[in-house]
Amino acid sequence: MDKNRENNVFTVSDLTAQISDLLENQFDFVWVEGEVSNFRSPSSGHYYMVLKDENAQIKAVMFRPQARYLKFVPEDGMKAIVQGRISVYKLRGEYQVILDYIEPLGIGALALAFEQLKQRLASQGVFDKEKKRALPYLPQKVAVITSPTGAAIQDFLNVIQRRFANIEITVIPVKVQGDEAPAEIIQALNIVNSESDADVIVLMRGGGSIEDLWAFNSEGLAYAIRDSVIPVVSAVGHEIDVTISDLAADLRAPTPSAAAELLVVEKEFLTRYLCDMRWRLQQGFRAYLNKLRQALFVMSKGLGDPKKRLADSWLRLDEYNNRLIRLIKLAVQDQKKSFMTEVRSLKLHSPANTISNLRKNLSYQENLLTLFVIRRLEDRQMKLSLLKERLNDLNPLSVLKRGYSITRRLPEMEILKGVSRVRAGDSVNIILADGKLDCRVDKIID
Repeated sequence: MDKNRENNVFTVSDLTAQISDLLENQFDFVWVEGEVSNFRSPSSGHYYMVLKDENAQIKAVMFRPQARYLKFVPEDGMKAIVQGRISVYKLRGEYQVILDYIEPLGIGALALAFEQLKQRLASQGVFDKEKKRALPYLPQKVAVITSPTGAAIQDFLNVIQRRFANIEITVIPVKVQGDEAPAEIIQALNIVNSESDADVIVLMRGGGSIEDLWAFNSEGLAYAIRDSVIPVVSAVGHEIDVTISDLAADLRAPTPSAAAELLVVEKEFLTRYLCDMRWRLQQGFRAYLNKLRQALFVMSKGLGDPKKRLADSWLRLDEYNNRLIRLIKLAVQDQKKSFMTEVRSLKLHSPANTISNLRKNLSYQENLLTLFVIRRLEDRQMKLSLLKERLNDLNPLSVLKRGYSITRRLPEMEILKGVSRVRAGDSVNIILADGKLDCRVDKIID
C-alpha cells in the first residue's frame, strides 16, 4: 500500500472527532429560523424536534434544565427562531443543534403560553358559565387579595366609601408580580375560604404589561378560583387586559374601580327605592279607602226600608271595618318587619359589633405575626448552629487534635511553612494538641 495513502487514512472515530471539532469551533452559538416538526417530549423532560424549511432540515434538542424555563410547549408546524450550539453525536455520526432558547415567530412566547393554557383549561370546563356563582346583592364583608401598596386598592376603597361606607373590607396582602406571586395568591384564597366569613373575594391588580400580569395566568390559580366556596371577582389590569383568572372567576371586572361599582349598590339608590315603595303603599291604601267610601255612598242612595237598609249597612260596615282592621294590622306588621330589619341592621353595624370584628381581625393578625416571628427565629437559630459548627471545624486546635502541629522558629516565633526558613542548630517551638515542645534542629531533609 502507498505510504502517502496510509498517512491519509482516518479511523471513523478520528474523522468524526475532527468533524466535530471543526463544526463546534466554527459554530459556537447560532441563531436558526425554521419550522418545528416531529416534536416529541419523552418522560425525561427533554424536547426533541426537527427544524426545517423548504430546502433542508436539521435535528435539534433542548434538554430538561433549559426546557423547564419555557412558558409554552413547542408544536409541529410552529414557525420559530432558536439559539443554540452545533454538536456532533459521534455514535451516529449526526450533527444537531443543542438549544438554549426558542421564540415563536409572529406571536410572543407569553402570548402563546396564554393561548395554550386557555385552550387546555377550557377543554376541562374551568370556564363554563354554568359553574359560575351569582354574587350577593349587597355583600356585608368583602375580602380583597392584592398588594396593599398599589393604587388599585385605593381606587377600590374610594369607590366603596362613596357608594356604601358600611361594608367591611378585609385586605389580604400578597405579591401580584413575580415568580412567587401565584403561590401567595393561591394561599390567600385558601386562607379566606377556611378562616373568613367573607361574602365575596376580589382578586385585584392595576394595569401593566403581559409580563407584569403573568401571575394571574397561573393554571394552579385557575383551579383555586374554581374550588373556592366563596364567589370570586377578578379585577386585573385595564379593560383590554384579559387573564386566566378573569376567565375562571365568577365575575370579571374591567378595572378595580369597576369591581367596586359592580359589587355595591349605592346607598342613596336603596334609600330612594324604600321611600318610593312606602309612598306607593300609602297611595294604594288611600285609593282603597276612597273606593270604600264611594261604595258606601252608592249603597246609601239605594236605601229602601231605612231600618233594613240601615241594618244591612251596619253589617256591611262591620265587614268593611273588619277588613280594614285586618289591612291595618297587615300594614302595621309590614312596618314592624321593616322596622325590625332596620334595627337588626343597626345592631349589625353598631360600634360594639364593629369593635368585636376588629378585635377578631387584630387577633388573627397577631397570630400571623407571631407565627412569622417564630419561623424567623428558628431560621436564625439554625443558621447560628451551622456557623458554630463551621467555626469549630476551622478552629486550629481542632486541626491539631487530628495529628497536625504548628512549628515556630525561636526566638522570632515565626511560623515555618517550609524548610527554607530554618537551618541546622536553630531552636524551634512545636505546638501540639496537648502542649508545646522546644526543640533544636539537627538536620534538614529536603
